[in-house]
Amino acid sequence: MEIFGIPLQALLAQLLLGLVNGSFYALLSLGLAVIFGLLNIINFSHGAMYMMGAYVAYIALSGFGVGPVFGLSYWWALLLAPLVIGAFGMLIERLFLQWLYKLDHLYGLLLTFGLALIIEGVFRSQYGVSGQQYSAPEELGGATDIGFMVLPNYRAWVVLVSVVVCFSTWFVIERTRLGAYLRAGTENPQLVQAFGINVPLMITLTYGFGVALAAFAGVLAAPIIQVSPLMGSDLIIVVFAVVVIGGMGSILGSIVTGLALGLIEGLTKVIYPEASSIVVFVIMAIVLMVRPAGLFGREAR
Repeated sequence: MEIFGIPLQALLAQLLLGLVNGSFYALLSLGLAVIFGLLNIINFSHGAMYMMGAYVAYIALSGFGVGPVFGLSYWWALLLAPLVIGAFGMLIERLFLQWLYKLDHLYGLLLTFGLALIIEGVFRSQYGVSGQQYSAPEELGGATDIGFMVLPNYRAWVVLVSVVVCFSTWFVIERTRLGAYLRAGTENPQLVQAFGINVPLMITLTYGFGVALAAFAGVLAAPIIQVSPLMGSDLIIVVFAVVVIGGMGSILGSIVTGLALGLIEGLTKVIYPEASSIVVFVIMAIVLMVRPAGLFGREAR
């Protein structure tokens, strides 16, 4: 059976691989949506945090410069990187970002863009621009024959854990009391603080969690792509397009749009490969013309 003159087997295989890219889009855009939706900061340093997460895994595996015998496995890196980068993000929020919440979005964008350039420059001077190899854990090695393709086990793991993390985050923010406190703390901090809740600490932890998601995605990506100082800057523009299409600040919109655009990008690579690198931006332009607030965003009143 063929669709658009392409064997169905090849089409399904490419869609599944596109879902892997969509998983990274969803995780990264989720972190951006959390930070913008709850803190009103356009975090352009998100790609740098994603890159730093991958480098934490790489440095941990090499033994922190002491020797491979002291290295930490992929599983430890998956826990360590979000904690380290999350703490780094909290430091940035306390030192710089807390002064910008009442100002125009442009100030936060310029500050985080500058931070991204500084972080990328530091890693480029230390590691150069050539990529570093990071092997997948032995437990997730090999592949599974699922009929229409042989699926690498690690890629299946990436899709599974990304979907679980994304929808768990959505549930916590939209369906729990903690999420209600977070939303109320950004809309009316004085009222929430009157109930004895430390709003500044809550905001700091929220920013730390948002960048921790980027670091988590970086560790997941390390065995698939080469760990490079440029890996974040190569991806962040696409992720911003995903957030705009889903709706700035929409948690569910970022997740659904990220996964869907990964599938669309994978389908485009089969039908019309030349357009695969721009299809996301074409969709963004169409969505902005029809619905400027994004597919899941709220129209400004």
